[in-house]
Amino acid sequence: MMMTMMKMRIMPISFKGSELDRWRSGGIARISIPLIDRDIAGRRKIVLLRITAVLDFDFEKFCSISLTNLNVYACLVCGKYFQGRGPKSHAYTHSLEAGHHVYINLKTEKVYCLPDGYEINDPSLDDIRHVLNPRFNREQVEQLDKSKLWARALDGSDYLPGLVGLNNIKETEFVNVTIQALMRVTPLRNFFLIPENYQHCKSPLVHRFGELTRKIWHARNFKGQVSPHEFLQAVMKASKKRFRIGAQSDPVEFVSWLLNTLHTDLRSSKKNTSIIYECFQGELEVEKETQGKGAVDRRENVDDQNGGSENPNVVKETFKMPFLMLGLDLPPPPLFQDVMEKNIIPQVPLFNILKKFDGETITEVVRPQLARMKYRVTKLPPYIILHMRRFTKNNFFVEKNPTLVNFPVKNLELKDYIPLPPPKKVKKSLAKDDEKSQPKDTEKSRTKYDLIANIVHEGKPNEGSYRVFVQRKSEEQWYEVQDLHVSETLPQMVALSEAYMQVYELQQQP
Repeated sequence: MMMTMMKMRIMPISFKGSELDRWRSGGIARISIPLIDRDIAGRRKIVLLRITAVLDFDFEKFCSISLTNLNVYACLVCGKYFQGRGPKSHAYTHSLEAGHHVYINLKTEKVYCLPDGYEINDPSLDDIRHVLNPRFNREQVEQLDKSKLWARALDGSDYLPGLVGLNNIKETEFVNVTIQALMRVTPLRNFFLIPENYQHCKSPLVHRFGELTRKIWHARNFKGQVSPHEFLQAVMKASKKRFRIGAQSDPVEFVSWLLNTLHTDLRSSKKNTSIIYECFQGELEVEKETQGKGAVDRRENVDDQNGGSENPNVVKETFKMPFLMLGLDLPPPPLFQDVMEKNIIPQVPLFNILKKFDGETITEVVRPQLARMKYRVTKLPPYIILHMRRFTKNNFFVEKNPTLVNFPVKNLELKDYIPLPPPKKVKKSLAKDDEKSQPKDTEKSRTKYDLIANIVHEGKPNEGSYRVFVQRKSEEQWYEVQDLHVSETLPQMVALSEAYMQVYELQQQP
């Protein structure tokens, strides 16, 4: 009889979902959970357990005492992480010392009451689970670009899903602007919103990037901002501290490293393809002219392929290479001042610097050896990244080119400035086969692009700051984002800044 009373001493009762609506003000969560307590006399009394927790699941899931990431629980009263829930675990000890009794397993998402050790099953805790691990189904993903609604966080702040501010932990704005720009790439976003697409991958960087993507687009956050702390830790480890917290880096170098690393981790063993290459990979035809003593034997083979060369000291090579972004060279700034003793800030149309890839303009390259290069785009990707080379490094300091680039926000027609190969003709066959092949031809003939993200740099080379202009597709409204600050802006304002990196999207209709 005594054992029966002991087993029935504490039992949970479900509570209404409206209790969770009281989670307001500054990310502080308050839940009232009624528990039944049976004393020895058999009388039943209601004990009200109030949880007041500052919940923030953006940080690494490590025990605050043992620093391990195995079997970690979060205390819903103080928000700290502890390992285990057994009699000798840190969570069990914390529940006795501090009187904090409700914990959630950060991996299984189960909620337990300690030190008694029973599980609390209640649908009102789903909000906590959704914040811990945001989840989307395919129908919700398809509706993201159609929804114009704002979301309200549980702390009372309003935010736009997909346009939440990102914490600048310490000189990490180069990561923030890159993430905001990549979130505009619809296929990339849709791929990472559903974890089943990359569950076979063992790379921590891939999973941290997916978690960050889901948190940015989640409409049930506790607060209207996201801290990319876990993603930054994965970046530091994968890049061997090439990109780290506390040291400003170049967004172009970071996005180049990030895309190549994600592709390497995601590609299948049979085919060298991934969602990264499907979105950003194009193809260049390169004609290279070099001269040197060590290229005599190589020159003979190349001359046989090219039908001979007029200058015997010149070696010509023609080859194709893939690209994920195109680097554009800006004209040098003027050295003199005008009458008003102010530096003249030159302007150049985007089409002028795109002539580098027309197949006729010669570009001189110094490294790894002196060469004359000609580039021609032979395949356009669905999303093209353009990079303006503003910074020049020498042995003493870094110089910045302040030239403004004039570019269109919509309808960037590349075929008028970059000669592209004509679409391949499909041999005549059955009528059904012709109908199937028609969309492929029209897809290859599309050459118009729309701007979806524009990263700009302001200030001196080593002391400046980065911000990004992004477009929200559902309402075609432009926003200016700098760390936690998100504000509306006009399309005309996008082109009035020193563009550093741009992302263009291929139009769906030719």
